[in-house]
Amino acid sequence: MATTKKKTQVSASPERRRELLGTAAEVFAAHGYNATTVRRIADEAGMLAGSLYYHFDSKESILDEILSAFLDELWAGYDAVLAAGLGPRETLEALVTESFREIDRHRPAVAIYQNESRHLSVRPRFRYLADSRQRFERAWLGTLERGAASGAFRDDLDVRLTYRFIRDTVWVAASWYRPGGHHGPEEIARQYLSMVLDGIAVRD
Repeated sequence: MATTKKKTQVSASPERRRELLGTAAEVFAAHGYNATTVRRIADEAGMLAGSLYYHFDSKESILDEILSAFLDELWAGYDAVLAAGLGPRETLEALVTESFREIDRHRPAVAIYQNESRHLSVRPRFRYLADSRQRFERAWLGTLERGAASGAFRDDLDVRLTYRFIRDTVWVAASWYRPGGHHGPEEIARQYLSMVLDGIAVRD
């Protein structure tokens, strides 16, 4: 009697899995999720497309792992900042610094999140992206509102407009930042904060 062999997934070593996810993240960031095929990821990883299915069951699973790992780490850092009992200015400074550290560690994932999260979040598997976006907004708006109420920030600011400005100014850095460049994430955060909090004009 003929027997049928079932295809089983092979667990990659942690190092190899990280390497494959890193390659996939770079491809998704460069070409977009819809335009990226499993074959393209496999080509970049130096393997056959069929071989990639021994490690991941679908392109969607690869993307899910990339984005969830990034957001888990982002929120671990943000939650630590928000729980630290800092003043609003110090909280804002720490959130900006943590954001640049995440760009340094997960630049392709940040680019994917920026470019893809809104249309991905309508899919059941990626609904956590919309939840994270709302949580992100509450954290930043709450910090700005607390600062305006306490006198740490100007009370004439439109806090929602300020939030959007800071959010976009920080996260767009994923489009140009490269790890190992002239400035590290902490120094870039310091420069950004100087411009946001103190402006660029010379004071009399």
